[in-house]
Amino acid sequence: MNARATSTSASSAPALEPPAHAGAAGRPPAATASAPRRSPRALLCRVPAAAWICALVAVLNAACWSLVTPPFQSPDEPDHFAYVKQLAETGGLPTSSSEQLSTEELLVLNGLHEIQVRQRPQDRTIASQAEERELEAYLRQARVDATRGSPAAGVATSQPPLYYALESLPYLAAGGAGDLTRLQWMRLFSALFAGLTAAFAYLFVREALPSARWSWTVAGLAIALTPLLGVMSGAVNPDSLLYAISAATFYVLARAFRRGLSWRTAVALGALVALGLLTKVNFVGLVPGALLGLLVLSVRAARTCGRSSYRRLAVSGGIALGPAAFYAVVNLASGKPTFGVVSSALDLTHGSLLSEASYIWQLYLPRLPGMGSDFPGIFTTRQLWFNDYVGLYGWLDTPFPAWVDTLALVPAAAILALFTRSFVHGRSILAGRLSEIAVYATMALGLLVLIGADSYLAFPATDAEYAQARYLLPLLPLLGAVLALAARGAGRRWGPAAGTLIVVLFAAHDIFSQLQVIARYYG
Repeated sequence: MNARATSTSASSAPALEPPAHAGAAGRPPAATASAPRRSPRALLCRVPAAAWICALVAVLNAACWSLVTPPFQSPDEPDHFAYVKQLAETGGLPTSSSEQLSTEELLVLNGLHEIQVRQRPQDRTIASQAEERELEAYLRQARVDATRGSPAAGVATSQPPLYYALESLPYLAAGGAGDLTRLQWMRLFSALFAGLTAAFAYLFVREALPSARWSWTVAGLAIALTPLLGVMSGAVNPDSLLYAISAATFYVLARAFRRGLSWRTAVALGALVALGLLTKVNFVGLVPGALLGLLVLSVRAARTCGRSSYRRLAVSGGIALGPAAFYAVVNLASGKPTFGVVSSALDLTHGSLLSEASYIWQLYLPRLPGMGSDFPGIFTTRQLWFNDYVGLYGWLDTPFPAWVDTLALVPAAAILALFTRSFVHGRSILAGRLSEIAVYATMALGLLVLIGADSYLAFPATDAEYAQARYLLPLLPLLGAVLALAARGAGRRWGPAAGTLIVVLFAAHDIFSQLQVIARYYG
């Protein structure tokens, strides 16, 4: 850590600081090609113990959510399970987006009363001995009527196969067990991705904000205890892997901005973008920002490495966009939209570009003068996004009472105030890091626009089809940075205490969220 960062850490309100090893202009030097090679085991040994602790907490939390949430009572979980069944048992991808799942799975869903319980908070899941005997009868019938695969996988059909291929491992490892046993093993496997998300969020904050080491742990533990991360990673859903890959992408970018763009970092960044595109189409929203980061880093490296940096750019870009190019060629050959559902989101035949931009703005922020009113009587920032983040579980049918959403504004405002104080205190440092901040902002904006464009396709029949806080969780590392800065905004003396309170707040939020789900399904 350089002297400038040290002085910042010692101030009354620690804030942003230039990357470690930065030059006079705040720019990190390009990494040299002579960096020592390390084995994967050596690299794992270099991961701080605090990052492993954050990962463990996240895995255990997601595992708890996998037990609390009844089988198939998570958004689209029956469809995602059907996709895995098709891939694991036949080696092929689902071909139909209908809800006519396999006979085996439909029998299990009937035995669980899944359709009767889903989106009907007044109804509870099965609990009596009679209902358990009925479920056992359905499970026996399911084993008799079992067929290979499930060509129909509902809304999951349009998704890339990487997550489902990985989930095939616990599915096949369960052997002849029934769907419920397979589902639980798959949920526990998915919980591992929550650990990766929390660990990479910790590492991102460590690279982006290298002073005040204790604040890194605040960020990592808070992310590990985020209820929505536990919910989605404790279910069979590709979002869990999407969050982990997104967090890793943020970390690699932050590391490159701090230490320079080496060949290893360039290849890693390209590989992560490729993996993200193979996981879920939502990752497309992060791609422009990630590629912008790669370009900025290459230009910086060119000042010391010359043309070698552009070779890294070409190789990394080729790795990153390879899956997208292949996907486009396959779709063109089969007569489908070039980029699948992403092409649909960019289709302006549904309305004008201006009306779509107005809709996307109002989906997140208050309406500006001259805009039509797409959400009359609704403050979308709070009612759609903040309240959803506070708590909307199950099949989006299990909220907290309204007073809880109102009460949650108090700690949220306190965190925002502390973050603002820390951010303003470090404004003199921003000039040397504007390009880095612009990259993160572009990644966030790209995801927001993609979500808004997809929602616009269903408008006006549905006002906010994809206004769900879970779709914003690829940005969890940025939330971690906000929380770290908020804790440090309390000053050198009170910062650790503020950080402790933030972690306790997230832990309480998580515990009460699980209790709310238990009360909804079993109360």
